[in-house]
Amino acid sequence: MIVGAGFAGYRAARVLSRLTRHKADITLLNPTDYFLYLPLLPQVAAGILEPRRVTVSLTGTLPDVRLVLGEADAVDLDGHTVRYTGPEGDGGTLPFDRLILAAGSVNKLLPIPGVAEHAHGFRGLPEALYLRDHVTRQMELAAAADDPASCAERCTFVVVGAGYTGTEVAAQGKLFTDSQIRRRPLRAGMRPRWLLLDVAERVLPELDENLSRTADRVLRQRGVEVRMGTSVKEATHRGVLLTDGEFVDTRTLVWCVGVRPDPLAESLELPLEKGRLLVDPYLQVPGRPGLFAAGDAAAVPDLEKPGAYTPMTAQHAWRQGKAVAHNVAASLGLGERRAYRHRDLGFVVDLGGVKAAANPLGVPLSGVAAGAVTRGYHLAAMPGNRVRVAADWLLDAVLPRQAVQLGLVRSWSVPLDTASPEVARVPGGPEKARAGNPGPAGGPRAGEGAEPADAIQDPDAGKHAEPPGPVKEPDLIQDADAAKHAEPPGPVKEPDLIQDVDVDADADAAKHAEPPGPVKQPDLIQAPEHTPGASSDAPAVHKHRPRDPSALAPPEPGPPASSEGDS
Repeated sequence: MIVGAGFAGYRAARVLSRLTRHKADITLLNPTDYFLYLPLLPQVAAGILEPRRVTVSLTGTLPDVRLVLGEADAVDLDGHTVRYTGPEGDGGTLPFDRLILAAGSVNKLLPIPGVAEHAHGFRGLPEALYLRDHVTRQMELAAAADDPASCAERCTFVVVGAGYTGTEVAAQGKLFTDSQIRRRPLRAGMRPRWLLLDVAERVLPELDENLSRTADRVLRQRGVEVRMGTSVKEATHRGVLLTDGEFVDTRTLVWCVGVRPDPLAESLELPLEKGRLLVDPYLQVPGRPGLFAAGDAAAVPDLEKPGAYTPMTAQHAWRQGKAVAHNVAASLGLGERRAYRHRDLGFVVDLGGVKAAANPLGVPLSGVAAGAVTRGYHLAAMPGNRVRVAADWLLDAVLPRQAVQLGLVRSWSVPLDTASPEVARVPGGPEKARAGNPGPAGGPRAGEGAEPADAIQDPDAGKHAEPPGPVKEPDLIQDADAAKHAEPPGPVKEPDLIQDVDVDADADAAKHAEPPGPVKQPDLIQAPEHTPGASSDAPAVHKHRPRDPSALAPPEPGPPASSEGDS
């Protein structure tokens, strides 16, 4: 049983299926049916790559692995079961003999007023799609604004965190907005303004100083305002107050300050290291013979640096996935165990266009040479879609980018404080009962309202959009067509049922239908197709504890591939 299909989980499933050769039943539990190649996510937000280019089908590349769509809610270590919630709200329980916990990481939220309500992270595909639409919309509204102050506010973008993700988002975003104003200029003398903030002393503080200087130089030459030793003190829907006392008028706050382990690791009530599950050099949890962990969820001893643990990077997660697969196979009598050791191959940072910073095998590179090495590395590291990615790069080099907003992901559907950044909230959809998601299912968090920021930014869209209010019966919305043709019930107290009655569509049918008497139908709200959740006699499980925002992971470590905490 493998929980999570990030860099560690995907590699573990792939290697383990090859090692066992149909001698073991392998189940992969993941909320999506794809592996996300996170290092190229900033290029999706900048309109260079289409979303499917950075996703690799799990069923297409793991034919011998059983895929179960869902999110793990709790683990019963004594009963050897994992309880999960499916994408349509139905629950279930999966048994295991060996468990590999590779749940990855989530956005790290600092206790700063207004950040949870007005900032958005950059950990999943929904967040990248939202940012792409949001930036495009702000540029279009800024170009049409008559008020200079409103124009300046909308074309100002603040990125917090100068690690891998924040640096690449700012670099790619500046090129994206500059390409838009070439076709539709702003008011006289105005240009898009991008700010990159961090409390560290330099950009990419976890990397070599040569790479840091290269990235800093490229950003400043491009027009990005790099402010080190500065962060956000307070955020509102109209701007941010910086720690140096300046208030910046903006409608965009991108939160890239780092990641922290998925709360699932904490719920096991086992020894932790800053939220990560402590394991031995063989990636096994001491005292639990059938429990393994890898990637961002595991604190793996760094045998090259005694007393330290490997950082939360894509390169480590990818290699740990292979090592844990060999050790699980060894526990089944196939091969021998191997301790996890690593050797840094170098680092690459894509700065957009032909610019990059890289030091493959310790050789510092910049400019076109670094750009070629960076893209070559990504093509070699991707487990699929190489031709499609290369084709999009070629088209971007010869054709203008398509700057259109599709409106598929709304602000309230990608909250910063969520345990599932890879899944966007939908109206009436099931909400995972995990720490950090206090809001109702399918709607804004408690006290947040329906899109406080976007309601101002996009008033016309809000007029025609169906408000995502709290809904207790997800299956009723999903089966609206069946409800239309069902015999109308008598008086009921359920407000959601009244919301889903299509009066216009069934007016004629209602005239000829014999009205039933008053009924008490708790089962009416549950659609016939609804699959019940886990049985009430399921084994006892460890409950999740609420997140503690003060229990923070260390500042984002740098991945060798391209984004912090890419597993």
